[in-house]
Amino acid sequence: MGKITGFMEFERLEEGYKPVPERLKNYQEFVLTLDDGQAKHQAARCMDCGTPFCNSGCPVNNIIPDFNELVFRGDWKNAIDVLHSTNNFPEFTGRICPAPCEAACTLNVNDEAVGIKSIEHAIIDRAWAEGWVQARPAVQTSGKKVAVVGSGPAGMAAAQQLARAGHAVTLFEKNDRIGGLLRYGIPDFKMEKTHIDRRVAQMEQEGVTFRTGVLVGALPDGSKVTNWAHETISPMRLQQDFDAVLLTGGAEQSRDLPVPGRDLDGVHFAMEFLPQQNKVNAGDLLSAQLRADGKRVIVIGGGDTGSDCVGTSNRHGALSVTQFELMPEPPVEENRPLTWPYWPLKLRTSSSHQEGCEREFAISTKEFLGRNGQVTGLKTVRLEWRDGKQVEVAGSEQVLPADLVLLAMGFVSPVATVLDAFGVERDTRGNAKASTEAVGGYATNVPKVFAAGDIRRGQSLVVWAIREGRQAARAVDLFLMGASELPR
Repeated sequence: MGKITGFMEFERLEEGYKPVPERLKNYQEFVLTLDDGQAKHQAARCMDCGTPFCNSGCPVNNIIPDFNELVFRGDWKNAIDVLHSTNNFPEFTGRICPAPCEAACTLNVNDEAVGIKSIEHAIIDRAWAEGWVQARPAVQTSGKKVAVVGSGPAGMAAAQQLARAGHAVTLFEKNDRIGGLLRYGIPDFKMEKTHIDRRVAQMEQEGVTFRTGVLVGALPDGSKVTNWAHETISPMRLQQDFDAVLLTGGAEQSRDLPVPGRDLDGVHFAMEFLPQQNKVNAGDLLSAQLRADGKRVIVIGGGDTGSDCVGTSNRHGALSVTQFELMPEPPVEENRPLTWPYWPLKLRTSSSHQEGCEREFAISTKEFLGRNGQVTGLKTVRLEWRDGKQVEVAGSEQVLPADLVLLAMGFVSPVATVLDAFGVERDTRGNAKASTEAVGGYATNVPKVFAAGDIRRGQSLVVWAIREGRQAARAVDLFLMGASELPR
């Protein structure tokens, strides 16, 4: 323990942001990382408690007290080694993870939690700057070939682990670039895509082969070419050419809002809106980009995807942005004795909200209104809880003007195309059916075919995807070799 009284001497220090007028001019990251001294003081707040709940609160089980201690002592080189021992991509989680580890921090019982996420962010940025992040190719090859389908964080983590175990790994991605929703779902101002590109380069040096623009299974519309996939490959071909296949696609089926007027122009899924801006930022030329310039924007859905729509709309120059949430407004402070060490219910205000957004809670959309086929507004009603149920408040109907409506209500399941093509059984939620047992885990009902990440567990966090990718890699390695030295 670096400083026994550190948690009493130092206050929690949040990472700073560039001013709103400055950051709205571009799509670059604007978080101000802690400097060495600030990180040392933040790490000194770690109590090194007897039972570090932060470890279990973190889905990848980061060894948090250890890297805090190392940062306090200025041993950044060993800190990144400890961090990498459980997390393949801390530059992803250090930027976009909501930090359930901090909710579980023992200090959070009656004080402000240690800024674990900011320390992780500082460690990995320092490691890249110092050149400590190097390729780790396998010393010995296994002679086995593995196909990983889907290049989001689960697929990337699994591919890297399997390559380091000596297997020949090919990672298939239907889009034109690697990264899944990291690439085309997370705005650049939250995570610039150079972080993905650096990891792709590292993984190529470790022996991973990347194939983009390849759809596994049939194209949804039966055509041979789309704007994202230029080639198809059959599941049978993968099963013939590879010793194991790991499916790591996302939960891409957006939750819809089937109310009158849904077919009006100007009502779109968030995942129609966000990827386009990321493509433009990458230099692509789009024939007709969906934009919010000068429009009254309403975002339906109060989660992270909705917040991303808010931030992107503000950068477009929207006239106004309003975000809807079905649930009542939560308290500013959580009930810590009731919720700790679990994820608390409390009001969360994102950096995008701070840039300009009206937030409406306990509100439901009854109908989309329009003129000449174009949306012009929403008919809404207020909600309240009665006898454990959410009911409409009589007489609370109102019409709100809107020129662009973005549906950001989450994702219900993976697109069934690839699962059906392989003949993979699905659970009651439409996800790939596969357990997480230590032996035989992540295996589907189809021989040699495994599933991990959102395609198996449903919509979740990046850090959960990395965990599942790592665990599935061990399961595949165990299947192929009869034993595995990969961590679980």
